[in-house]
Amino acid sequence: MKRNQILYLAGGLIILVAILRLCSHHEEEPKFTPRDYPEIIESGILRAVTEYNTISYHADKDSLSGFDYELLNAFAQAKNLRLEVTPEMSFEERLKGLNKGKFDLIATETTVTTRSKDSLLFSHTLLLSKQVLVQRKPEKGKDSLYIHNQLELGHKTLHVVKGSPALLRLHNLISEIADTIYIQEIEQYGPEQLMAMVSGGDIDYAVCDENIAKANMHLYPNLDIDTDISFTQFYAWGVAKHSPILLDSLNQWLDAYMKSEDYQKLYKKYFH
Repeated sequence: MKRNQILYLAGGLIILVAILRLCSHHEEEPKFTPRDYPEIIESGILRAVTEYNTISYHADKDSLSGFDYELLNAFAQAKNLRLEVTPEMSFEERLKGLNKGKFDLIATETTVTTRSKDSLLFSHTLLLSKQVLVQRKPEKGKDSLYIHNQLELGHKTLHVVKGSPALLRLHNLISEIADTIYIQEIEQYGPEQLMAMVSGGDIDYAVCDENIAKANMHLYPNLDIDTDISFTQFYAWGVAKHSPILLDSLNQWLDAYMKSEDYQKLYKKYFH
């Protein structure tokens, strides 16, 4: 088995183990009711869903780490709430769980677009980022595979995580370049596993969030992420339409916390 195959399969296994550990104490999934901030405070528990990746939430030796995870902890502690975090790779499943009340908050950076505003209430902006093309650096004799700009994407197959917000941008890009781009949605892997697949030559191109790609570039020196797929966009957390009071409470807390020294240290820890 190739080393890169081991890397992305191991990544998938880590995700599975994390989910099983979180869910193993439930014999069957309880019924949930959509709720807002008063009900959350009454219960004493904040239920958040995030993506398992280097930036948002991940296992680091014997502890859990991640920008979103640590920011969530700070918010929960400030409100005297016990935090329950569920990792979920599918954006569609995160949204479904939020709307039926399984989760109170999507705490992973989600692109703020006109379409996403139809289904979510967004927090104040947490990050700026963009979607980038992940490909291998040009090699002698294989230069024809290297994409220099978006116009060269015609008739190429791009791999993205299933349900990724990047899909809307890719469909718009097809119209902009007036050519066909083949899009392959991958359900079982996240962006970091897609990077491993590109690095190992299993696939040629993937589309990932720039922040996640940058955080993993030291693992894959043969990769290139210099070709932008989207322009710089706003990224934020999302709450359901039925939780406007939660949104107000979160935004008020963010306004104050993002001016603190603790936040500056947290930001520098993950975004150099």
